[in-house]
Amino acid sequence: MRRPALLLFDLDGVLAHYEHAPRLRTLAERTGASEAAVAHALFESGLEREADLGRIDTDGVLVTLGERLGVPVSLDDCLAARAAAMQANDAVLALAGAAARRARLAILTNNGLMLRDHFETICPPLAPLFAGRVFCSAQFGLAKPEPELFRRCLAQLGVAPEEALFFDDKPDNAKGARRAGLRAHTYRDEAGLRAHLAAYDLLEP
Repeated sequence: MRRPALLLFDLDGVLAHYEHAPRLRTLAERTGASEAAVAHALFESGLEREADLGRIDTDGVLVTLGERLGVPVSLDDCLAARAAAMQANDAVLALAGAAARRARLAILTNNGLMLRDHFETICPPLAPLFAGRVFCSAQFGLAKPEPELFRRCLAQLGVAPEEALFFDDKPDNAKGARRAGLRAHTYRDEAGLRAHLAAYDLLEP
């Protein structure tokens, strides 16, 4: 198969393991609110989704969270909570690093601007490979699996859809990428990713 010019990754569930529980626990500990209150204010209320779609910026998230929890919420609080929820997937990171010798790398994630703007603080192990090439749904006002999101992201990177290869742990997102003209696969495990990268001539023998 023809080698792609760009290797585009989803973040949570692919490049990093993600869990809600540590995020809720950390934010609760730092604010004195209950985990249930944090879950309602951030997730059940739709605030996280609004941020992912770019309908509310980072300052707006902090203010809204503070109002709903009844206590001030700082940027540091939210960054610490987001960082606690993530752990780099070292096996995938190693494969990405190897593939970087043959293709450009970038991330496309359904996330708010806070993650893009503070990526090095939130997930330091990924920064050397991806800093400056982290694209969030909030930038475009669209979320995966919308095909137009992929087109707009690639336009910023100056890459044609047929020159990009995308991996996401959600099958619907991979389908959305294919509808936009990218080559795309569902990430399941390290072995599968390695096989795909080898098939696209992205790994040295």
